[in-house]
Amino acid sequence: MSTTCTRASLAKVMRYRAPSREAVEPGVFGRLPLAAWREYSALLEGTPWPSIAALNERLPADAGTRFLAQTPTLLADGLHYEQRIAEHGDIATREGNWHDLLNALVWLRYPALKQALNQRQMAEIARMGPKQRSRSQYALTHFDEAGVIVALRDRALLALWDAHDWHGLFWRHRQAWIDGSIQLEVFGHALLELALSPDKLLVGKALVFQSSGDLDAGQLRATCAEAIASGQLLRDPLELRPLPLSGIPGWHPGNGDETFHRTTVCYQPRRAGREYPPAYVC
Repeated sequence: MSTTCTRASLAKVMRYRAPSREAVEPGVFGRLPLAAWREYSALLEGTPWPSIAALNERLPADAGTRFLAQTPTLLADGLHYEQRIAEHGDIATREGNWHDLLNALVWLRYPALKQALNQRQMAEIARMGPKQRSRSQYALTHFDEAGVIVALRDRALLALWDAHDWHGLFWRHRQAWIDGSIQLEVFGHALLELALSPDKLLVGKALVFQSSGDLDAGQLRATCAEAIASGQLLRDPLELRPLPLSGIPGWHPGNGDETFHRTTVCYQPRRAGREYPPAYVC
C-alpha cells in the first residue's frame, strides 16, 4: 500500500473521498486519533449509519443546538450554514456522510469551542459580507477542519517545533510525547475523516498553549474556547503550526525506527521567512 502525506488544507480535504462505511478497516478505530473517540464507537462502527435522531439523543437537554438533516427543504431557508446555527441552533448535517458525522461528534465533545468558532464566523460575516472571506475566517475554518490543540511546558520543545526540527521533536525528545510533557487533542473533523484511510500520514494545524503545570482536558478546552471567542486567537491562519501527527509515538507503525524521522515526506522544512507567534500562556 502506498503512503501519502496529507496536509489537511481545504483543497485537499475537498478532493479526499472517504471510504464507504462498509469498506472502512475496523482497525482504524483502534488507532489514534480515532481511538480517542471510543465513547462514540456505537456511532462510528458497524454497518448502519446512525440516524439524526441518534445524534440528537447524545446532546444535553440544555445544548441550545440540534442536528437537522440537510435536505433541499432545509436549505430553502436561504441561510448561511453559520447563520442557521447562530439564529436557530440548527446544525445542517448530511446523512450517511463521514465528514458530517465526525463534525457532529466534535459538536458533542467540544460544544463551547464550536460555539466560539460560530460566533467569530458570524462576526466576520457581519463585517465582510457573505461573499468575501477575511484572514480570520480562513484561520477559523482551517482550525475547524484540521485543528489540533497542544499544551506543553518545555519551551525547548517549542523551539524545535518552530525550527521544523522534526527529528529532534519526535525522535530525540520522543519521551516527551509519552510521559505527558505534551498534551494533545485532535479537534478538526476533516483530520479525523482522513484517519479513516490508514495509508494517510496526517498533518494537523495546531494551536499551542504554554503551561507551567498539568492542565486537565476540561481546562485546556475552556482556555482555548475563551481565547478564540475573545479574538485573541485565530486572527490569521499563520498562527497555526503544522504538526505531523504521524511522528508521535503510537500514531504510525513506522515511527519507532529512527529512519522514519529522517526520511518521511510529512516532515517539511520551514519556509524561508516563516515565523510563528508565541504560544498562548495559560
